Amino acid sequence: MTTSSTKPEYECEICKDEEWIINIETNTAKACRCQEVKRYKRIIENSGITGAFLENNFANYRVRNKETKIMLDTAKDYVDNFKEIRDKKNNSLALLGQVGSGKTHLTIAIANKLMANNIGVKYMQYREDIPRIKQVVTSEIDYNREISKYKNASVLLIDDLYKNATYTNQYGEHLNEADKRVMFEIVNHRYFKGMPIIISSECSVNTILELDEGIGSRLIEMARGHIVEIKGKDNNYRLRG
Repeated sequence: MTTSSTKPEYECEICKDEEWIINIETNTAKACRCQEVKRYKRIIENSGITGAFLENNFANYRVRNKETKIMLDTAKDYVDNFKEIRDKKNNSLALLGQVGSGKTHLTIAIANKLMANNIGVKYMQYREDIPRIKQVVTSEIDYNREISKYKNASVLLIDDLYKNATYTNQYGEHLNEADKRVMFEIVNHRYFKGMPIIISSECSVNTILELDEGIGSRLIEMARGHIVEIKGKDNNYRLRG
């Protein structure tokens, strides 16, 4: 709050936080140099990515062997060519397999790069966000408001796809029905709209298809050309120090 004796404080003294510089004489306006920085801040705030994860980048990813080098190169190539592939059918990416191989690090590094280029990314931590969506399923208004964040984001990052969402019986491993309904709605919408999805998951390609072929086949088709499946406990950096 300001009084007549105090001057208002602005982040940008040039445009007084309006993000535009008005020329009254010519009746024109031009974008202030602060506009891009503020837009980036808004994208970050809306992404759902926490401060610690915002430090993830390609430079601080630890390459340990040929497999992790392939994963890093795939992630970098995806970012470098995103403008060209964004409107194509295969505009998504999936890093799959071994726990602790740095899949989350690289997918968030991708998100950070995209956001720095003013491309909005919505982060979904699967085991926390899907239960929250399911909790409001009985309220059409609340449900639509919640799920639309993930259906309509410019880019959706799904971290740990299907984590804690399966059960096993004598017939094998299954995806629970509630998760299946929510995920199909999100993936199907983005599939037909051509909206990119970035995925990390401990599941293999075969497991994703077996858990639900409708969801899985869409995801695999969208990510074709940008899928890395990494195997082996030797690739778990958490065990190697």
